Amino acid sequence: MYCPNCGQQQISNETRYCSRCGLQLGLIAEVVANGGFLPQLAQLGEKKKLATKKTGVVFGLFWFIIFTMFLTSFFGILGAPDAFVGVLAITGVFGALISILGSLILLPSSKPTLNHLPNFSPATPSSISSPQAASLSAGQSVPAASSFPPPTSGGWRDTNEFEHSSVTEATTHLLTKENEP
Repeated sequence: MYCPNCGQQQISNETRYCSRCGLQLGLIAEVVANGGFLPQLAQLGEKKKLATKKTGVVFGLFWFIIFTMFLTSFFGILGAPDAFVGVLAITGVFGALISILGSLILLPSSKPTLNHLPNFSPATPSSISSPQAASLSAGQSVPAASSFPPPTSGGWRDTNEFEHSSVTEATTHLLTKENEP
């Protein structure tokens, strides 16, 4: 993948930032992986569905808690007939069970699906992955065989005259000179 800002080729598609200009590439890699668009953008225009599996399960749990824990206790304390309290408990347990199973079987999932995405024409992979390849014309390129290396004698590659020593050795050498009488 190439950085769209500076054109630097990245080591992998999982790179988070461009190594040359620092552009954040996480979102760009996701756009490339999804064919030129973001699935999250399709969710912005959709209305939230009220009747989903998640809401059905939550409703079933609230039904169970209200009928079995609160209403049976409340009417038991008030002195209601035992048959009525038993019916409330049975209604709470089986009503919650039917509500939860029915919502899991019949209601749609609350997770977004990809079939609601708008129809975008995806960009060609060559234009996304290599922006410099399309921008250079044939007249601007120079073959590598036409360039020659600089001369090595006395040129910029001749570094034999430099002494290879570390900073700590030079400092230690100066300290030993100061301590000598």
